[in-house]
Amino acid sequence: MDRPITVLFLCTGNSARSILAESYLNHVGGGRLRAFSAGSFPKGAVHPMSLATLKAASIASGTARSKSWDEFARPGAPRIDIVITVCDSAAGEVCPIFPGAPVKAHWSLPDPAAVEGLESARRIAFASVYADIYRAIDRMITLPFDEIEGPALSKRLNALVAG
Repeated sequence: MDRPITVLFLCTGNSARSILAESYLNHVGGGRLRAFSAGSFPKGAVHPMSLATLKAASIASGTARSKSWDEFARPGAPRIDIVITVCDSAAGEVCPIFPGAPVKAHWSLPDPAAVEGLESARRIAFASVYADIYRAIDRMITLPFDEIEGPALSKRLNALVAG
């Protein structure tokens, strides 16, 4: 492929998990993989703890924004090769039709933005989800994308997050 493999991370609010995944994959993708994120019902702002988590990991988040998945189904949108839902709510929703029939996968990750109470508990929740995301993405970037596709790739991507 003469362009990076594009990955769209989807979640309901596009303020936490999908933002963390997009930012980390863009950090480690090495030009081979390019990430985007979106939500079915975007919050309109990135969760402050997402930004703090990325900053603590020295990951740039300057372009992170909460946006609708409709942006990626419109004419002129980037071609998406892989769509990964990172929350169970988004996985159960009817997604728009993305041009190019991307491979789909699902990573069931808890929502750190739903954790209430002490700031320390919320920080721990974000750090834990971020750790799950970076482990999955570190495994993902080693996949031989030129050798696997379709259902086989979907199965491999699904297995990256232990459920």
